[in-house]
Amino acid sequence: MTTPDFDQIIERRGTHSAKWDKMEAFCGVSSDDGIPMWVADMDFRPPQAVTDSVRHYVDHGVFGYFGDDTAYLDAITWWMKTRHGWEVDPGHIFSTHGLVNGTGLCIEAFTEPGDGVVMFTPIYHAFFRVIRAAGREIVECPMSRDGAKYTLDFDAYDGMMTGNEKILVLCSPHNPGGRVWTREELTGVIDFARRHDLIVVSDEIHHDLVLPGERHIPMSLIPGAAERLVMMSAATKTFNLAGMHTGNVIISDPDLRRRFETRMSALGISPNAFGKHMVAAAYSPEGAAWVDALMEYIDGNRRIFDEGMAAIPGLKSMPLEGTYLAWVDFADTGMTGTEVQRRILEDARIAVNQGETFGAGGETFQRFNLATQRARVVEAVDRMQKAFADLQ
Repeated sequence: MTTPDFDQIIERRGTHSAKWDKMEAFCGVSSDDGIPMWVADMDFRPPQAVTDSVRHYVDHGVFGYFGDDTAYLDAITWWMKTRHGWEVDPGHIFSTHGLVNGTGLCIEAFTEPGDGVVMFTPIYHAFFRVIRAAGREIVECPMSRDGAKYTLDFDAYDGMMTGNEKILVLCSPHNPGGRVWTREELTGVIDFARRHDLIVVSDEIHHDLVLPGERHIPMSLIPGAAERLVMMSAATKTFNLAGMHTGNVIISDPDLRRRFETRMSALGISPNAFGKHMVAAAYSPEGAAWVDALMEYIDGNRRIFDEGMAAIPGLKSMPLEGTYLAWVDFADTGMTGTEVQRRILEDARIAVNQGETFGAGGETFQRFNLATQRARVVEAVDRMQKAFADLQ
């Protein structure tokens, strides 16, 4: 495989990119000179094998219903075994239109209106929208801090449960805090779920995006998890394929699988042919080498960004173990959230995600996407230091 050139600037403005073309509408930052560090997609092209698979499909020129998915399923099972030590039965895999869709399907399949959905907050903001739209109750269990890291306080969470809760939605690795949960922590999640008879929906879309020295453990490898577990994974975050809207919901328990399949059938959900071709190409030895190179590059971006933020008094980046999303705490600046946002958006001209949208515990934070060319990360650091120069 040719070494990927992640430094290559790729023009995305005017390409229907939400990250670039919606930056001004949503964040008030012009795409002319703004740096988009909000939407969680990357500014990199995927492995050449993925592009070649799409080109081959387009060259054929007939885009009928997708049929034999053997290559697609084989690629998923190979990837999970090779990269994560997880043996997946291909008969347990459902294809959804991304994992937000997969989460919505789980809510529909396993809960009723008014039921409680537990989340350890702060957590990925899209979950709030889906749960509220379905008429379910959000039960926020704020995480604790052990130094700079988030931790899970199950004793406190036990006291918050009422019996109305039916599902626990987990981000693993954690978005936005960047934690890669330990085996002990994941075991604690399953024990907590068992005590309160909760189905665990484990969103592991960032499972390949772990920094050097870290190791992601699939929840499916935790003893006793299978009977109450729904695994969600996708190639979309790993290979920057979010626009294909193809995710995997993997369920080994027969009863949970039947209930989920019934809901999918009722909604008439069928696969995206482009997505299945792309996943089959991405989950390959070439894709594996590409991801290894990617995470080395992201780690370099992280070091530059964290050092730059540490030079600004009052700013603290959480130690990043997984994902490409920096989670920066501005609490010690003494500034209001409004003033912090003004400086980032207007002075630094950087579009970011506001921490409060991630739920309880996120109020003093801002989320920055580091999956872009290094020159942009360096520029973003320079702009942030100028925007907060009076603190230095």
